[in-house]
Amino acid sequence: MLRLTVGRVGSLLARRAAMPLATSSARMASHGHEVTTTVDMSKPLYYDRQDTPLPDRAYKDVLDAADKGLKQKERGPWGQLSKEEKIALYRIMFCQTYAEMKQPSDEWKTVLGGVFILLGMTGLIVWWQSIYVYPERPRTFDEEWKAKQLKRMLDMRINPVEGFSAKWDYEKGQWK
Repeated sequence: MLRLTVGRVGSLLARRAAMPLATSSARMASHGHEVTTTVDMSKPLYYDRQDTPLPDRAYKDVLDAADKGLKQKERGPWGQLSKEEKIALYRIMFCQTYAEMKQPSDEWKTVLGGVFILLGMTGLIVWWQSIYVYPERPRTFDEEWKAKQLKRMLDMRINPVEGFSAKWDYEKGQWK
């Protein structure tokens, strides 16, 4: 029994020692999966949000020659910049304006359509179950059966103090 335990511990240690030798990308590639890159969340990110007016970094990281020229002109007096140049500088820093962020989208139509499709499918399932799954309605739910049951309970004088037998006039044969 001791040899069996030592053998298991030895094989476990051998597998653990060989694990760092195989890289994660090699292991993933061996299983037929593509290896994806991860995003470094410790670096500043760009995002357009109404509640955060200044993102962590500019929208454009890599500037072309025209953008670099605009950035040089930005350092000078802003009165010399044209309206188009100011808009281009804004677009280097931000992707959307507040008006563009606040503009309503048509996403609610998709959501509402999905909700109606699911409600329709649920209705069809309930209808199918009522026809093919559920049994017939019991005879005790018929009005005739309920009337006979009420008459029998009144004849037996069930709960005559506070129940519905107390509300029945036995001499006249009607409700009080």
